[in-house]
Amino acid sequence: MNTDNRPVSELTYNEAIAQIEAILRNMQSDECDIDRLAANTRRATALIDECRRRLTATDQELQAILATLQPS
Repeated sequence: MNTDNRPVSELTYNEAIAQIEAILRNMQSDECDIDRLAANTRRATALIDECRRRLTATDQELQAILATLQPS
């Protein structure tokens, strides 16, 4: 499995999701490298944390935008 090793903050959301999916597919396959399992799990955890952070930030931004549309 060839995973992009850029810092998670440099990836787009879609790139991060694609990496999570690739790691998951690898872990579920017969080709899972036990020597890389811990590293892959750390990478997946970092990717998930970054995706959650972005989703939360986007939700907060959307809530603020929508709040400006409410009649006074």
